[in-house]
Parts: sequence; structure tokens; C-alpha cells
Amino acid sequence: MTAKSNFAIYGAITANILIAVSKFIAAIFTGSSAMFAEGIHSIIDTGNGFLLLFGNKKSHRPKDRTHVFGYGMEIYFWSFVVSILIFALGGGFAIYQGIHSLQNPEIIQDPAWNYWVLIAAVFFEGTSLVIAIRSFRKQNPVGSLFSNIIKSKDPANFVIILEDSAAVSGLFIAFMGVFISNHFQNEYADGIASILIGCELLVVAIFLARETKGLLLGESATQTVLKKIQAILNESEFIREFGYPKTSHFGPTAILVIVEIVFKDVISLEDRYTAMEMLRNKIKDKCPEISQVYLQPVRKICSEKFIDSSTDIP
Repeated sequence: MTAKSNFAIYGAITANILIAVSKFIAAIFTGSSAMFAEGIHSIIDTGNGFLLLFGNKKSHRPKDRTHVFGYGMEIYFWSFVVSILIFALGGGFAIYQGIHSLQNPEIIQDPAWNYWVLIAAVFFEGTSLVIAIRSFRKQNPVGSLFSNIIKSKDPANFVIILEDSAAVSGLFIAFMGVFISNHFQNEYADGIASILIGCELLVVAIFLARETKGLLLGESATQTVLKKIQAILNESEFIREFGYPKTSHFGPTAILVIVEIVFKDVISLEDRYTAMEMLRNKIKDKCPEISQVYLQPVRKICSEKFIDSSTDIP
């Protein structure tokens, strides 16, 4: 996780604390179920921010004998915990609160508190979202935002974007619930809004859990990284053939690379060691996110051919 990622998280934490306090004040004065659900949502988002910072700190511990590739995957674990909290506490509680409100429906009589709080919340959440998107865009300048989120190996980058996006749309739902309840004297609007907010959080939590699960299982490097490795190996005058690079993320900026290579017959043993060292250094220089490179000299390529249409690796 970069300093820019941390800046986005600190911004989200600050915004969520201010918003949570204001939402609970509005909920107390108006009795709005949707506002109370939104207050719980902001409290959970605040806790999630601290969990991401904690995971980042843990992931930067130096490697040791029990974790020879380091602790980079800690951030993936804590991001998965965040998705569970959003699902169970955020989505689950909002739906429960909405159902409870429908069982005891009331019309919101004085929505002034809610409107002021919602306006302030949109400003704070929107500012946090803009900061998070700008930080993410600087690290992923090419491609659409959604596709880059799916391809990203740093959950701290996209978790804040997903949370803030859900928060902004949740505020819009809460606003509509308050407006319909008061303007049309509809006693069920507030409870329905709370349930919709809960369903939205469940969708975000499931998507986040799916993305972080893949990272926990050890996702391969992106095709961009694989093609850079291919280009370096293809340019080498010592290599006759090489297998599909086996890669795995052990953290956002810690990739393990294993490649089977076949040297040309005319290359001496000493030159082979020199060539492998040069290739390892060149690969790391070209791809700073690669932390470990293992080149395995073989007589015949035996690597599995996990090839898709987006790459021309042999």
C-alpha cells in the first residue's frame, strides 16, 4: 500500500467519523430508521478504515523463517474481514432496522435535521470519494475505473472507493425515504429506504469478498507484467526457449515469478549463471512489483500452458 492509499484511507476515516455523529443526532431528533441505519453504516466504514491501516502495517513486516515470502498477504486477509463486516453488520443491520420500522411504521414529521445532515454527509463522503478516485487514477491511469478495480492487486485502493460509492448512493436513498415519508405522508417509505440501503451494502460486500478471495488464493500477475517478462526473455541471446511464467501475488507489490528456461547448447556453465543473474535483475528493474525471480534451467519445457487469448507467451 502506498502513502497515497493511506491518505485516501485517512480522508475516509475523518469523513465517516464526522458523518456518523451527525447522522445519529438526526436519527435521535427525527426517529428516522434510514438515518439510524446510515449512522451504523458510517461507524462500520470508520472501523473498516482502521482495519485497512492495521493490515497495511502488518503486511510490511520483514520476512522470516516462517514466512519466507513476507507478510504482504495480511492486507488481503483484513480486506476480506472488511467485506464480512460490511455484509453482516452494515447490510444485515440496515435490513433488520428497516423490517423493524415497517412493523411499527411512523411518518417523519420534522425532516429538517435529516436534510441538513444528508447535505453535509454528501459533501464529506463526496470529498472522500474524489480523493480516493484521484489516488487510484494516478496509479492506474489507463482503462476504465471499474475494470481497473477488478484488475487491482491492492485492495486498500479500491475498498475505499467501493465504500464511499455505496455511502453516497445510500445517502440518496435515505434522502428519498425521508422526502417521500414527509411529503407524501407515507409511513412505510423510511423503512423501505433502510432495507434498500442494506441490500446495496450486501451487493458491495459480496463483490468485495469475491475480489479479495481471489487475492487470498494467490492471483497471478497481470498480463501487462507477464508480457514484460516475456519480452525480456525473448530478447536474451542465451535462451532458446522458456515456459509460461508462473506468478503469484504475495502482496500488492510482492510478486513471485518462476520460469523454466532452456539455454542454447553453446552457452558455458559459467555464462549460464551470469545470464540468469542478469535476467533476474532486469526483470526486477522492469517490474518493481516483482520481489522474487526463480529461473529454472531445464532440458525440456514441462510447464503447463495456462494461456489465454490476451497473451502471446509461448
